[in-house]
Amino acid sequence: MGNGLACMPKKDLRGGIGSRSRRGSYSRSQRKTAASEEELLHHRALAMAIHQHQLSQRFDGSMSRRIGSTSSRRRDLPDSVTNGKLPPAFLENLETRKIILVHGEGFGAWCWYKTMSLLEESGLLPVALDLTGSGIDQTDINSITSLEDYARPLITCLQSLPDDEKVILVGHSCGGAIVSYALESYPRKVSKAVYVCATMVLNGQKPFDVFSEELASADLFLQESQFLVYGNGRDKPPTSIMFDKQQIRALYFNQSPPKDVALATVSMRPIPLAPIMEKLSLTTENYGTVRRYFIQTLDDRILSLDVQERLVRENPPHGMYKIKGSDHCPFFSKPQTLNKILIEIVQIPLENALNDPS
Repeated sequence: MGNGLACMPKKDLRGGIGSRSRRGSYSRSQRKTAASEEELLHHRALAMAIHQHQLSQRFDGSMSRRIGSTSSRRRDLPDSVTNGKLPPAFLENLETRKIILVHGEGFGAWCWYKTMSLLEESGLLPVALDLTGSGIDQTDINSITSLEDYARPLITCLQSLPDDEKVILVGHSCGGAIVSYALESYPRKVSKAVYVCATMVLNGQKPFDVFSEELASADLFLQESQFLVYGNGRDKPPTSIMFDKQQIRALYFNQSPPKDVALATVSMRPIPLAPIMEKLSLTTENYGTVRRYFIQTLDDRILSLDVQERLVRENPPHGMYKIKGSDHCPFFSKPQTLNKILIEIVQIPLENALNDPS
């Protein structure tokens, strides 16, 4: 499983027409196999997403295990990189091999399926989880009244870790605020935090503030938005947001493959409103002790590059990366590049990360 199957074979150094013929035949066969594998992967993911709404209450806060990696500083990386498996000896010397992938608003653990596969091939240990009311978690969206409610599956996961074990947190979009909340709550459980075009807010900011330039101020949005859902009745405050499919495609998936867009449009759920309207309380004693890295997406229509630059400028991370040609969902539009960056970040030694001024 994964894009690693598409790696090209080494050149046949013997030359000759016969060797070129065999090489061409082998390459065509390999590409065909890789395409078939990817097609099967898409079908399975889509079928799982369509089926998720029929699942019973016994599926409570699912988590999927897999594998991940590391690096730092501002760089532009091509999407042609291939993912090699890290040597066992190297894996043993990593500070941690475990990566927890935190999805953004409306998404679920399902959105990380490519990243999970690629990280697993590298020998790391990724976990993708569903936040409350997301993915196949059956919690009623209208009952989520706080960031604490929304983040509970991640906090429970961190609480369950052995005292001497740390993880790397990776948050996408509004999942960045959930990561920040976790850093404030359990800083000693987190080795590094990675914000993928995410809400890396300051103390006292709301996650929604990050999107205000694109979606208007919170007050104006709550007064005029046609996307608000009043799950507890029109006489009560709105409980969630739901964009229509056309807007989801335009805002989130302007560079993503059609199959992944199809997967997302049948899988995304309403966005609970309370967590993104809540101000975060972040301290230097807790949140400030964890090394942070930010990944910018340069063709992002929901979180513009200007906004991403401002986030980094106002709340400087230890390192920053840029992904060219990526929309708001690099796990779909640029999975290989995202994987390469994550692997680099995993490999940054503790002393180097602490001395990294970028």
